[in-house]
Amino acid sequence: MSADMAHEMGHGGKDLPAMVRDMRNRFLICLVFTVPIFVYAPMGGFFEPPAPPFGLELNLWLFFFASAAILYPSWPFFVSAWRQLKKGTLGMAALIVLSVGTGYLFSVATTFLFKEGGQFFEAAAVLLVFILLGHWLEMRARAGASSAIQALMKLTPAKASVIRNGAEIEIPTAEVVAGEIVVIRPGGKIPVDGTVETGESLVDESMLTGESMPVPKKPGATVIGATINKSGSFRFKATKVGADSALAQIVKLVQEAQSSKAPAQLLADKAAQWLVIVAILVGLATFGVWFWVMGQPLLFAVTMTITVFVIACPDALGLATPMAVMVSTDLGATNGILFKNASALEEATKLDVIVFDKTGTLTVGQPEVVELVTADGVTEDVLLAAAAAVEQGSQHPLAQAILRRAANLTAPAPTGFQSIDGMGASAETGGGTVFLGNRALMEAQKLDLGRLEVEAKRLQGEGRTVVHVAQAARVIGLIAIADAIRPSSKAAVSRLRERNIQVVMLTGDNAATARRIAADLGIDSVLAEVLPAQKAEKVKELQATGKKVGMVGDGVNDAPALTQADVGFAIGAGTDVAMESADVVLMKSDPFDIVAAIELSRATLRKMHQNLWWAVGYNVVAFPLAAGVLFPFVLSPEVAALSMSGSTLVVAINALLLKRTRLEGIRQPGKGAEPTAAGGPITPDHASAVA
Repeated sequence: MSADMAHEMGHGGKDLPAMVRDMRNRFLICLVFTVPIFVYAPMGGFFEPPAPPFGLELNLWLFFFASAAILYPSWPFFVSAWRQLKKGTLGMAALIVLSVGTGYLFSVATTFLFKEGGQFFEAAAVLLVFILLGHWLEMRARAGASSAIQALMKLTPAKASVIRNGAEIEIPTAEVVAGEIVVIRPGGKIPVDGTVETGESLVDESMLTGESMPVPKKPGATVIGATINKSGSFRFKATKVGADSALAQIVKLVQEAQSSKAPAQLLADKAAQWLVIVAILVGLATFGVWFWVMGQPLLFAVTMTITVFVIACPDALGLATPMAVMVSTDLGATNGILFKNASALEEATKLDVIVFDKTGTLTVGQPEVVELVTADGVTEDVLLAAAAAVEQGSQHPLAQAILRRAANLTAPAPTGFQSIDGMGASAETGGGTVFLGNRALMEAQKLDLGRLEVEAKRLQGEGRTVVHVAQAARVIGLIAIADAIRPSSKAAVSRLRERNIQVVMLTGDNAATARRIAADLGIDSVLAEVLPAQKAEKVKELQATGKKVGMVGDGVNDAPALTQADVGFAIGAGTDVAMESADVVLMKSDPFDIVAAIELSRATLRKMHQNLWWAVGYNVVAFPLAAGVLFPFVLSPEVAALSMSGSTLVVAINALLLKRTRLEGIRQPGKGAEPTAAGGPITPDHASAVA
């Protein structure tokens, strides 16, 4: 999109950030040279201007300033108008050229040829200031729209350690070939896709899969490039490299989604297409009536025609949407909602469906203790203290979940810690030997669960990870661990449904777990067991039904779906790639802010419509006045320019009123219900885990 825009507006091979800088510079140049024009030709003649220096005539002095303010700053619009004209279309650029260009050229003519005529230098310069300001604001909003692909490519490590000729060597990742053995050490990033040959470890795949728990890897397991090795060392055989890797496929999907997503056409551009035609017709009719029908002098007829063209200039029309967008994005940013482009504000009002990724979006993205079940006569504090005693010092996510829950307790110092492979761990405490782990560990120790048997099966059936705790030869309780629902997720779903917006949950979890979580949240539509590469396809399927779809996600795997959606929302706590791919970033990581974003977009669109109606209505009234229907009352160039500035002021004030908008969706951080149980079963390779 940026390349097309650069070509259309004559920016050569510049990228979008360079175009923004160029438009800013043109605006500043125009502004600097317009100020002295105001001094020497005050609009409306409110004070006597000073005499020009060096004995120059006033019009000649204004000519120098106006030429500097108009010729270079307005050049992109002349280029764009010419290219549009060659395509047989008329747009905002054509209207700008018609107004600014004819006003400037007529003023030049009256300066050097028809010295008795009026001049429009100040009107043309002032109009261009407002127009350039509007385009600069618009292009600045677009510039941050998408660097997702560059962010994705940075995930891959630059170097890889491989075995060649029996020796380990380090080579650029791009040189790894399929079939080679790659060596991975703790903390290292996996360079390419492959299959584990020797060794075991835990691998953090959250950047690509969105799942919060490290995944155990043993011989025969598949590893994915750009994921992070958390613990042990292993070697794997490279199977997919370069363009065939999972990360490269996600990059491809992002590119396809971006290229297939047509940018929303701003309402002002649509209005400008009609306004330019009307302005030309009214202007020509004005000339024809005054010169041929009324028999007025040529200079008078031309002056009236140019007045029509100048008063038709879309300064208010050009600022109608950028001003509303600027105020709206500022209000959103103040409340932690970042709109990255103007089209997102427009499209968010049309959404029929909101698709939520589960892990890290509706849930917090890390395991938490969600339920405690104790044996008779045992308190929750005793259960947690015993478990925390065994887990002290462990960095495993499950252990960290238990330690966070027991943070306010004093855990006894353990002795004789022992890891029991595949089942759990044990340690000696003042209250006796503590065994902590899965059901197999309890059976190996010949410990009877008693009434906790039924509770363990219930928790397992609900998709919890169940940690069994025994102390002094007795099972004292169960600790259920799962990803936790964000405090505001249920309220967000409820609010969206009240607004007749369908809510869909999209997850890679198994269908049974996904349906249970959806039921807790009040979500009827669930797309479960969806692979990362399939998420964009699911969004496409919903769009194929004629619905406008918003996607909310936080992981690299969500990037293609975020760009494919009509509006992509990224949770601020997510990855850089997700935030770059999205149109809107929710910095507080609060799903409830989706409601606020939609409310803000609706309020903004209302202001856009109001501003556009005002701008168009102004022209409906201004055209006849400029054409001289109230003759002998005739608008002078100065009054015409002043009326245009008044129109622009009305648009600006109306846009500023957006600041008074109350966003019903905004919630203060920390408010809301406590996290509730969510998430599917967690599969750790750790002594304290799995049921």
